[in-house]
Amino acid sequence: MGHPHGSDGRTELLAPYSALCMLFRFKNCRVPGYSSDMVQFWLFYRIADAEENLGESEVREAHLAKSLFYIRIGDKDKALEQLKVTEGKTVAVGQRMDLVFYTLQLGFFCMDFDLISKSIDKAKNLFEEGGDWERKNRLKVYEGLYCLSTRNFRKAADLFLDSISTFTTYELFPYDTFIFYTVLTSIISLDRVSLKQKVVDAPEILTVIGKIPHLSEFLNSLYDCQYKSFFSAFAGLTEQIKLDRYLHPHFRYYMREVRTVVYSQFLESYKSVTIEAMAKAFGVTVEFIDLELSRFIAAGKLHCKIDKVAGVLETNRPDAKNALYQATIKQGDFLLNRIQKLSRVIDL
Repeated sequence: MGHPHGSDGRTELLAPYSALCMLFRFKNCRVPGYSSDMVQFWLFYRIADAEENLGESEVREAHLAKSLFYIRIGDKDKALEQLKVTEGKTVAVGQRMDLVFYTLQLGFFCMDFDLISKSIDKAKNLFEEGGDWERKNRLKVYEGLYCLSTRNFRKAADLFLDSISTFTTYELFPYDTFIFYTVLTSIISLDRVSLKQKVVDAPEILTVIGKIPHLSEFLNSLYDCQYKSFFSAFAGLTEQIKLDRYLHPHFRYYMREVRTVVYSQFLESYKSVTIEAMAKAFGVTVEFIDLELSRFIAAGKLHCKIDKVAGVLETNRPDAKNALYQATIKQGDFLLNRIQKLSRVIDL
C-alpha cells in the first residue's frame, strides 16, 4: 500500500511542523498539499484493510501507525487512546515496552509529569515479566530525565552514570546533551572521590566533553580547586542551562547548589581564612563574597561564621559522631515514651 502523499514521506516530515503550530497556538498554519484529514482517512483504510485481509501482526502495525501519527502531530488525548488500543493487540513484552516508551516521549513533549511517572512505573512492572537489557538501559535514561525535570538531581546522576556506556536513547536527545546532563547533575551530587572515578576520568565523558563549550573547564577547575577559572566557566554555562527545556525551571536552584558545593570545598581546607583571601581565590570582590556567604550561612548551607571586625571566616563543621550520639538519644527517648504508653494500655 502506498503512502498517501507518494513515496517521499512528506506527511511524516511535515507532521512535527503541525505539532509546533498546536504547541505555540500559531494561527493559519497551512502547508500546501498536506491534510491531516487525508492522513487519518488513509490510516483508517489501512486498519480496515488489515482487519479484513491480513493477519494479527499487520492489524497491530496499522494501529501502531495511527498511534505514531497522533504522537507526531502532538494530539495527546487521541495518541493515548490509540496507544491503548494498540496495546490491547500486543502480546510480546518487548513490543508493549516500546508502547510505554512512545507514551513517555509524548509525556516529555507535553511536560506531563504525572503521565511520565505512571509510565515509568508501568515499564518497571513489565520488566518483571521479562525484557531485554537494551530496553532496561533505555528506561534508565528516561527515568533520569524525569528525575532531572523534577529536581531529583542525585538520582538523575546515578541513573545517567549507569547508562554512559550503553546509551542508545537518541530519540530523546543526542549523546552530547546526555553528557551535559550527566556532568551537571554529578557535580552537585557526588563527593570528590566519586566525581574523579565516575566523571573526571571516565573515558566516555572525556571523548565528548571537549565538544560542549565551557563544560570541561567547569568540571576540571572544580576538581583542581581552580576557583577563579571555575567561576569563569560557570558564567559561560549559565546561558545554556537557562535555555535548556528541562533545566530552565530549576535554574536558580541549580545555581545555588553549585555555589554551595564550591564554597564548601574551599572552606573544607581551612579552620579559619580571611574573607579577602577567599575573594581573591574566586576572583570576586570582598563585598560580593561577604554577601554570598551571609546568605548561605543563614540558610544553613555552610557551616562557618563571619568575624566582620577581624575580616575572618571561621569554620565550625558539625561533628558527625556527636550528631549520631544526639540522634540515638532522641530516638531512645521516643522509644521509651512509646513503651510507657503501651504498658498503660496493657495494664488497663
